[in-house]
Amino acid sequence: MAVTAPLHTSSAVDRVSANMASTMRLPVPPRTPTPPPDEDAPHPVGLGLDGELSPGRLGDDAHTLSPTSATRPWNQFATLAPSDSVSQRATPPALHTPASTASGMVDVESPDRSRNPFNFQSVTYAPGRPQANKPDVGRRRGHKYKHSSVSHQIFLEPAPRAPLQLPASLPIPTFKEYRSSMSKDQKLRLTWCFCHLVVAGLVQWGAHESLALTVLSRLIFYDALGAFLCVAVDVGSNFEVWKRSSIRHPFGFERLEVIAGLGMSVGLLFMGLDLISHGLTHALENTGGHQAHHVDSHERVSPGSIDLAALSGIVSTLVSAVLLKNHARIGKVMRLSAIANLPSVLSNPSHFLTLSCSALLLLLPLLSIQMYVWLDRTLSFSVAFAMVALGWVQGWTLGKMLLMSYSGPGVSDVLYELETDPAVGAVEEAKFWQVHYGLCQANLKLRVRSLGDIGRLRDRISSTVRNRLGGSYGSGGQKWEVSTQMTLEQD
Repeated sequence: MAVTAPLHTSSAVDRVSANMASTMRLPVPPRTPTPPPDEDAPHPVGLGLDGELSPGRLGDDAHTLSPTSATRPWNQFATLAPSDSVSQRATPPALHTPASTASGMVDVESPDRSRNPFNFQSVTYAPGRPQANKPDVGRRRGHKYKHSSVSHQIFLEPAPRAPLQLPASLPIPTFKEYRSSMSKDQKLRLTWCFCHLVVAGLVQWGAHESLALTVLSRLIFYDALGAFLCVAVDVGSNFEVWKRSSIRHPFGFERLEVIAGLGMSVGLLFMGLDLISHGLTHALENTGGHQAHHVDSHERVSPGSIDLAALSGIVSTLVSAVLLKNHARIGKVMRLSAIANLPSVLSNPSHFLTLSCSALLLLLPLLSIQMYVWLDRTLSFSVAFAMVALGWVQGWTLGKMLLMSYSGPGVSDVLYELETDPAVGAVEEAKFWQVHYGLCQANLKLRVRSLGDIGRLRDRISSTVRNRLGGSYGSGGQKWEVSTQMTLEQD
């Protein structure tokens, strides 16, 4: 008995400890707070499609691949409405813990909430009314390389430069502004231009069969066009855009006069060709047994008509040359050596041609009928050929001016004088070009032997170019702008 009693006691203790272990629960480890489950709802098995989402409840056939109805119980799905999104729901007052789950704190969603998955609101579009822009709150606008710490060492700010002295562009006047800017003197000059044109028409009307009077009428008409051009240029000088340089028009509008002069030169050339053709037709009309279409008896024009036409041509030419400075600017470009030493009016090729033709016409009434016919044809052919030659030379000169070149004499003398200077090592580059009637430019690149001769040599180059090419001081020649680039010659 003393041996078995302890065995019964130990087995009883084991039974008590086993019963206590079966009744005690192990502590549950903490977990992430989640919404409390509905205790009354049955726990789904598998994917949880046995409730309202089961195929039988949705009306779908188990043997089909697509639903047979477009309606769904949307209360079992998440919605896309902004008010039903998870991020915009009200934060619960306390986190869900196992203790709160046991106490029955459950967030139950209203069954009438979000019947429609899209909460769109209709907006009426009105053209012309700006639409409300949403503020870009929290939007990253990108990295600014210029303001980064590394970029301060790579991208350096450019050195500040002074603004250009030239304007970008200048206002161009309209025709109404152009006409209203004319002064009283300019209006008188314009009136005289019309009178000059009327003289050309009267001479042509009284020419009859005289070829010399026909040639004179063409010359007076050409002078009248030149007078109109002088007035147009004079009125254009009232505006700043005509002479002031700008970025859009570096030389102003003065080059328009060169273009107009080129057109007049072409017209003079074709008028001379027309007079030659007309004279040949008259000369060959009755030769070779050909019957003329009209009787040409070469009747002598009355002496009064010839004298009146010749005097009208002389007076109109002198008035336009003295008062309007007609053909003055183009005369500075074209200085023929044969007539360069004549007075100012006669040294201009256009004035010399008109005045000489008018003076020779005064001799026609003093000649016999045979000499009259011979002198009339000879004078007309001579002046017509002179018109063709003058138009060609003027057109060639003005065309080179438009191409930015210089065709005047004296360039070789300037280069020879610079090359023979002891301070000049070599003339590397020399460019001479003319912009318009009143402006020329010379660009020179030299190598000098001594650094101390640069200032003296620069002044000498400027004076040489202006004296050789632009004429002496006060002679009224072209204005020359000289730019020089000098480099020191290395031994």
